[in-house]
Amino acid sequence: MAKLEAGTTAPAFTLPDQDESDVSLADFAGKRVILYFYPKDDTPGCTKEACQFNENLSAFARSGATILGVSADKATKHQAFREKYGLTFPLLTDADHAVGEAYGAWGEKMMYGKKVIGVIRSTFLIDTDGTIARAWYSVKADGHAAKVLAELEALDG
Repeated sequence: MAKLEAGTTAPAFTLPDQDESDVSLADFAGKRVILYFYPKDDTPGCTKEACQFNENLSAFARSGATILGVSADKATKHQAFREKYGLTFPLLTDADHAVGEAYGAWGEKMMYGKKVIGVIRSTFLIDTDGTIARAWYSVKADGHAAKVLAELEALDG
């Protein structure tokens, strides 16, 4: 698994969202994107992470950043997850894990003491020029949104 580093070009992607509409990285040219990969809708850690990103949407928007969540879940699961928790940012479906692989967010990890293949909870701050400004791998769900926001605000000086 190749990890992306600051300064590298963010891999292009087009994925369906919760409404099965295509969303591309190119749609956000000239804007900042917070792209985060999570294992599964409506699980404790993923719910906490999603809700914390959602609670800080206005602060992210002030820094010119759009939040995009990515998992392998189908659109119908994304819709239910968004409705249940009042999430208002797009959730994208990476069914074949190709985008996760391109970002180094899919691969071998330890889970309950065993090696498994799956989503590596990861977040990427993609700058206005389409490069990776910051990459976080194997993050803890709780409190992560605040760390991303602090980094974003630090970049704004």
